This record gives sequence, C-alpha cells and structure tokens, in this order.
Amino acid sequence: MSQEQPKNPLHGITLEMVVTALYDHYGWDRLGEIIDYACFTNNPSIKSSLTFLRRNPWARERVEKLYLSMKKTGR
Repeated sequence: MSQEQPKNPLHGITLEMVVTALYDHYGWDRLGEIIDYACFTNNPSIKSSLTFLRRNPWARERVEKLYLSMKKTGR
C-alpha cells in the first residue's frame, strides 16, 4: 500500500537514481570537490556510494539537496 506524497520532490526517485544522475552530470572528480566524501573521492563507485549514503542519513540529505539543486538549476 503506497501513499501519495505530492509535496515530496524525491517521491519515486531511488537513491541509486540520485547518485547515478549526479555522477552523469558532474563526474566523480567534480562531485568529490562539491561534496568531499570518501565514497566520491577514493576509488568511487555507485555501489560504494550507496553503501555509505544508506548508513549515514546526514550525508544522504546533503547529496539529495545537491540533486534537487541540480534538477532545479540544470547545473
């Protein structure tokens, strides 16, 4: 039973979709400059990033904010 979340801009978007979109847009080097997390700077991969972000809600929140900003501004 799913609930509608019309005011949640991330509704229906998985964390993997977020990380993949950020990687596609910025690449690992630039993403690591913007958000200096080891999962983006030291041997980065989608899998390692997802593992880190799922274990650290504070980090996930920052990544989601960057994603929303990217979608809003296109940069």
